[in-house]
Amino acid sequence: MALKAHLIELRNRLFISLGALFVAAVGGFFLYQPVLGLLFQPLKDAGGTANFNTAVSPFDIMIKVSLFLALIMASPVWLYQLWAFIVPGLKKKEKRTALSFIGVAVPLFLLGIYLGYWVLPHALLFFLGLTPDIAVNLITVQDYLSFVLRLLIAFGISMIIPVLLVGLNMVGILPGKLIVKNWRITVFLICLVAAMAAPGGDALTMFVLAGPLLVLFAAATVFCLINDKRRAKRRVEQEAENERLIANGESVD
Repeated sequence: MALKAHLIELRNRLFISLGALFVAAVGGFFLYQPVLGLLFQPLKDAGGTANFNTAVSPFDIMIKVSLFLALIMASPVWLYQLWAFIVPGLKKKEKRTALSFIGVAVPLFLLGIYLGYWVLPHALLFFLGLTPDIAVNLITVQDYLSFVLRLLIAFGISMIIPVLLVGLNMVGILPGKLIVKNWRITVFLICLVAAMAAPGGDALTMFVLAGPLLVLFAAATVFCLINDKRRAKRRVEQEAENERLIANGESVD
């Protein structure tokens, strides 16, 4: 495709994704109160207190939480649009691969969100425990929610990366040998992402995020190598069959 055609396709897929996010955000407004309670429960359990510091802060928080819920609820749509843009002009077999990608990526994205929520109380206990006895830790709702949402989204998106590697390999774009060749860079990037997602460089958060990512990366690498061997074997068999047909004067499809 020409560059202009790629840009047009990108625009169309962005519109579809934004439309799905908008519709999901409307539904997110109805779930705002219970989800907000879940997000702030770890802070309450850790002995912290959150405060609104402006009159419009509650409305801003409602929008943020609704968009966060929209990102989760519309994940099948925007993940598919992302995949379809990376691998345009999907054939029948590649469409099945795309559906498999969505079937695995969405649960992993949700698992990443859950892992982030599981880490959250431990991180809060650590940081709030550093507050001196002569002070009280009064946290603004905006700062706390930004911290929580960044943590959860970073965990969720990071879990999708190994699945994306497998999907690109299955459609023949990313060879397994290339992944192995650059494994040091990949491991470094995984650790870097984990460090950036960790609030304040919390070591526990880094290990909880980096550990599953490294395991998934290793599993994805092994899968890609095996798939490459199968693809090479099929190619050799097909070439041998073509030579046999040519030798017998038959047509090659």
